[in-house]
Amino acid sequence: MPSPTRSSYVLAVAVALVGTVVGVTGQASAAQRAPEPRVAAAAGATLPVSSAEAESAATTGQKIGPDHTQGALASEASGRQAVRLAGGQSVEFTLDRAANALNVAYNVPDGQSGSLAVYVNGTELDESLAVTSKYSYVDTPWIVGAKTHHLFDNARLLLGRSLQAGDKVKLVAVSTEVTVDVADFEQVEEPAAAPAGAISVVDKGADATGQQDSTQAFRDAITEAKAGGGTVWIPAGDFKLGSELSGVENVTIQGAGSWHSVVHSSRFINQTGSAGKVTIKDFAVIGEVTERVDSSPDNFVNGSLGPDSRVSGMWVQHLKVGLWLTGNNDNLVVENNRILDTTADGLNLNGNAHGVQVRNNFLRNQGDDSLAMWSLNAADSDSTFANNTISQPNLANGIAIYGGSDITVKDNLISDTNALGSGIALSNQKFADPFFPLAGTITVSGNTLVRTGAVNPNWGHPMGALRVDAYDSAIEANVRITDTTIEDSPYSAYEFVSGGGTGNAVRNITVDGSAVDGVGTVVVQAETPGAVTMSNVTATQVGAAGVYNCPYPAGSGTFTLTDGGGNSGWDSTWDDCSAWPEPGSGN
Repeated sequence: MPSPTRSSYVLAVAVALVGTVVGVTGQASAAQRAPEPRVAAAAGATLPVSSAEAESAATTGQKIGPDHTQGALASEASGRQAVRLAGGQSVEFTLDRAANALNVAYNVPDGQSGSLAVYVNGTELDESLAVTSKYSYVDTPWIVGAKTHHLFDNARLLLGRSLQAGDKVKLVAVSTEVTVDVADFEQVEEPAAAPAGAISVVDKGADATGQQDSTQAFRDAITEAKAGGGTVWIPAGDFKLGSELSGVENVTIQGAGSWHSVVHSSRFINQTGSAGKVTIKDFAVIGEVTERVDSSPDNFVNGSLGPDSRVSGMWVQHLKVGLWLTGNNDNLVVENNRILDTTADGLNLNGNAHGVQVRNNFLRNQGDDSLAMWSLNAADSDSTFANNTISQPNLANGIAIYGGSDITVKDNLISDTNALGSGIALSNQKFADPFFPLAGTITVSGNTLVRTGAVNPNWGHPMGALRVDAYDSAIEANVRITDTTIEDSPYSAYEFVSGGGTGNAVRNITVDGSAVDGVGTVVVQAETPGAVTMSNVTATQVGAAGVYNCPYPAGSGTFTLTDGGGNSGWDSTWDDCSAWPEPGSGN
């Protein structure tokens, strides 16, 4: 959801809904025609890491979860499970590929810090993995329904040796309780060499030890390089920037690799406009943002990089937002990045974004939407979120499209959304004016949603894995949802709603091709007038019923679900609009 202060999710409905039940029309029996086989593209990013869940590893600690309760530690964990280690307890991973680096998602109790001792094949390394609660336990009281959240954090370590498949890495809690969620193992390449002709920030006076402020050295290098469209080189080292950069255009800013060149800055680029042709690549920006202050530009990129720019190979962590993009960012490409532990969005195209491609990125532990387009002031258009892997947004959606024209969301893998969030949300919630609602064709294709959807504490009932929301105005765009995989949704698979409770219609929706494997309540959750045609949707392990069809408010109209054929496993209807179905309550 947008980072500036937003209107609350308020739906005056709670659990007692009344309305008119409208059954499925058209081809009455999904079993009459077998679903046509489909070949879906692989969802998610191609990543250089192998991730291992702690609950699946050998441990002397205590497994916690699964749990979907807002505010509970396990509810924010990958897989909704983790391993709690008291002092001296351990979790041991067996590698399935070569690696020389480790990143761990973990939690420690509020107000505490400590370390995890690291053992390789039984031998303790000299360097341990520092853990802290400094960046966790975020409160946002202005967001109605929020509780203390952002309970996990990530810490990384170069192991100083190359390990092979079959080697064992053990983590031992030393000085505080540590809950380990997931470990990422990676083979990191040696630092890259500077490109010919590049202007080194060290030659301009930057301190590669991170002791002295290097802001002016970075500014001087950018000024010299952009005059000829050149490259600013950030060698291996740690660099502290106490102030933001601006005037960045017609320049490449490049590092020796995101594990080697590290910039410590809570505001890296902040500028309202740029002539463009900016490339930012192959280094890390790690901030010190410990709370969410929406009036502060505590972001990796805040504003505009200008047309024809590119961001790739970055490690972005401990900022408010990774990229909060306003102004002209036409034809921007954001690819192959990791964005971790932001207190708000991972990336937000905040109006007037045209031809933007956001692809093959990994995002974990966002305090708001991981990826968002918000058509404020002007419409985002012809832009795409593709092949991204998103894990554990803890206060909103995995991907959210708030308005805009001709948008594509395809082949993404999204898992473990928490309070106030669906895996994917297509919404006309405006938050502020002028807002440009969904228009043209919205294409949602080939996405995989795992354990997505959550209870909205303001509504008193859940949001589905994929939500189409006529919050402030009717959905008039042509919304095409195809080849979707939904696994282990704690509540519903597809939700059609007017989240403001005003009964705005959801129209022009088609769902074609979907494998639903496990829903706690229903496959289709219809709560507002409108219509959808669903074809080739197969469901197994349905908790309560196939369809919940109770438009709100009473008398606002009907919702018509047309069977386009090829559907199976969800032909029953929840028949009591006065009560919300509980997970697993049966037909």
